[in-house]
Formats: sequence, C-alpha cells, structure tokens
Amino acid sequence: MPQSAPHGTVLQVCPLLPSLEESLAARYDVVRLAEQPDPARYLAEHGSEVVAAVTSARVGLSHELMDALPKLGAIVHFGVGYETTDVARARARGIDVSNTPDVLTDCVADLAVGGLIDVLRGLAAADRYVRAGEWVPNGFGLRTKVSGTRVGILGLGRIGQAIARRLEGFDAEISYHSRRPVDGVGYRYADSPRALADGADVLVVATSGGAETRNLVSADVLDALGPRGYLVNIARGSVVDEPALVAALVEGRIAGAALDVFADEPNVPAALLEADNVLLLPHIASATHETRQAMGELTFRNLDHFMTDGTLVTPVPPVV
Repeated sequence: MPQSAPHGTVLQVCPLLPSLEESLAARYDVVRLAEQPDPARYLAEHGSEVVAAVTSARVGLSHELMDALPKLGAIVHFGVGYETTDVARARARGIDVSNTPDVLTDCVADLAVGGLIDVLRGLAAADRYVRAGEWVPNGFGLRTKVSGTRVGILGLGRIGQAIARRLEGFDAEISYHSRRPVDGVGYRYADSPRALADGADVLVVATSGGAETRNLVSADVLDALGPRGYLVNIARGSVVDEPALVAALVEGRIAGAALDVFADEPNVPAALLEADNVLLLPHIASATHETRQAMGELTFRNLDHFMTDGTLVTPVPPVV
C-alpha cells in the first residue's frame, strides 16, 4: 500500500453521482474517460499519468484498463460491491481498493423487508388488480402471512444482520448461512444454502457477488425452498441460477420472488415479466437521496485520503 501522497491524474471511469463529480473536479485533475473522443488513444498517450481511478460498483475496473494504468495506486468504488474489479490482481500490483460499506446498509435492508412483505402479501399484484378494474368481492384471493414467518438469510454480514434485526419485529424465526458461523448472534446457523432453504419459508439473499458465490442459489436450493417458499434477492443477480429460478417460478416449484437484481442487467427474462407472483425492481436498494449522498461523500473521502497520504478510509478487507 502506498504511504506517500501521489501526484497525477484521477481517472473517472464512468458517470457518477453529479454532486460527487462536482467535488472531484473541483479538487483534482480529473479526466472522464467516457467523454474522451478516443478513450484508447487517451490511455495510450496519458495512461501513465493516472494515479487513481474512481468507478462504480456496477462497472468496476477491467483487466485491460488496469493494465493501461502503470502508475495506478488506488481503485475507488462508488458502492458496496466490488466484484466487477479483480481485487486480487490489483493487490498483486500494489493497487489498493476501496468501497462504501455501512452507509447503504439501512436502505438495502429496508428494501429487502419491503420486498418480502410485498411478495408474501401480493401488494404490487393487488395494485395492478385494482388499476385494471378487476376488483370484485373476494376476487383477489388470499396470500401469505408475514408475521411469524421462517426466514433464512444467505449472508449474515452488515446488510444481512440489519435485515434480521428488522424481521425480529415481525416475530420471524431467523436462520442464516455464511461461510462460517457469526459470533455474537443468536440465530440458527445452517451449514449449507440447501439446509437453509429447507428450513425456511422465505430465503433472503444478502451475500456478496463474485465468482465464489456464483449460482450459490442453485436449482437444488430452490427445490429445497419448495412450492410454498419465496425468494428475495437484494444482493447480486449472479448469486442465483437465473434460468433455474425462472423454471422454478413458471413450474410452481416455488411460490414467488422479489428481485432487485438480475444476471444481465438491465435485461430481465421475459417469463418473469409475465409472472404476477414476482416483484421486479430496477436495482434500487440503495436508491434514496440520503444514501446516495452518503455514498458519494464516502467515495470522495476515500479518494481525498489517498491523494493526501496514500491510504484509504474504507479499504476492501482481505479475503480470509
């Protein structure tokens, strides 16, 4: 990790929050890669001048771009995720990486609980029913009670624990699966995603994305969840085997799903668009004015800290 103040250009890889862009441009020599007439030529001629790159969690930094920046010392992410950047490869080159943890925990947890309530009670479906002029007495049908539900949380990190705390208010019976048991929590630990799903009415996906968790929610896990079970995903689309999920929903092997993320955003499988037992959201878990502003401020603080003394405020923790 660098320990002295670097001097050079800050590369903005993709569009960011306007207030963050303004703060960056006001303080540093910032080049917006997307606005270059010929980005490849710019990198060939000026890549050696770049000492820090600011990007989003969705875009990250590709191998090719990393290789084009020989003096890069930091990759600063706007967002909590960083699976779009090869962190191990960056660190092998002495490049440090940051994200924006904690500041979006509450909003993501709020949305997870909202999605759970919606899909069990059919709120969005009921709204469509009324708007379509189909309301007749007893016509909408009965749905599933939320209070007292057995909820399995896949990934009990900051966000997973925030979801669990909220669900305690609904007298939910909470269990979880993570790579290892989490100290200091009283929830039941399941030793595999399948075992977690087998003991839950609702499976909430709150784990990180990336190669290690790709398709962690497999067809086998969905079968264990069963025809009366629901899936809520506010993590990453890659964590769920999407074709298996579509098949399970279409064939009635699970009862429904609330999805804020998808495997190939913004593309959503056509079968899901036609399913009335699925809540579809456009990746908005952290999309509130308050949270995005906090994310922007933390992103700026990370870059500012790096450009001042060569360190980051919230470096991505090492994999253990």
